[in-house]
Amino acid sequence: MSNEGQFLAKPSGECCMKGTIHEGHPRGTYESIASVNTYVARPDPSKANGNIVLYFPDVWGHFTNGLLIVDGFADAGYLTLALDYFRDDPVWKHRKNRKDRSDPTFDYEAWKVKHTTYADEYVPKWVGVVKEKYGCPETKFACVGYCFGAPYVCNELAKTTVVAGAFAHPAFLKDDHFANLQKIDHTFETASRRKALDIMQEAKKTYQLQLFSGVEHGFALRGDLDDPYQRYVKEQSLQGIVQWFDYWLST
Repeated sequence: MSNEGQFLAKPSGECCMKGTIHEGHPRGTYESIASVNTYVARPDPSKANGNIVLYFPDVWGHFTNGLLIVDGFADAGYLTLALDYFRDDPVWKHRKNRKDRSDPTFDYEAWKVKHTTYADEYVPKWVGVVKEKYGCPETKFACVGYCFGAPYVCNELAKTTVVAGAFAHPAFLKDDHFANLQKIDHTFETASRRKALDIMQEAKKTYQLQLFSGVEHGFALRGDLDDPYQRYVKEQSLQGIVQWFDYWLST
């Protein structure tokens, strides 16, 4: 993880330690799936489309903002599940923001290695159990990831698990992630984005790019909702991903 030059979307950094907590009350429930604590948001039966979204959290894990986004996918008709691959050890328990040094013993790099190692092993197991427990022959799957969760979206897109995937402000992405995927919606640094687009265009991949000016890392989850523009881009990000899923899972 020390050789960041190999990444198109670099590993999670200090920019991930910034954001605001949104107001609201997540309405989902918790279950243990493949021995991993999982937040489950169910759609209203009258709106349910029979399909499933797999949600891969950012470094803040199961926090209010993220869970409300999970609920948003459920509101759109998708049974949505979000695993806690941080095992109740999200980064906000150690660092409230990028300036917080109240815990001088916290080693952010070691924290990333620890949880990446765990997630790399358990995400495939978790996905398999979710498919077995909740899927049926006609079920279609999509997946979405934020920051830390982006590589797991690409990993599933390289298989036959999901019909479509999306991520916002990604981390830990390499060239191969783009060479192997099929469909995606994403936003990140200009030079890296250009290279990723070149890879996908050369391989004739199907993709959609959602790009906003003047936003910071974490805009799709942790923007200041008192700022009209930040609220707008956060809502547009969710809406764009939902519409992307609606299209590809209905074809």
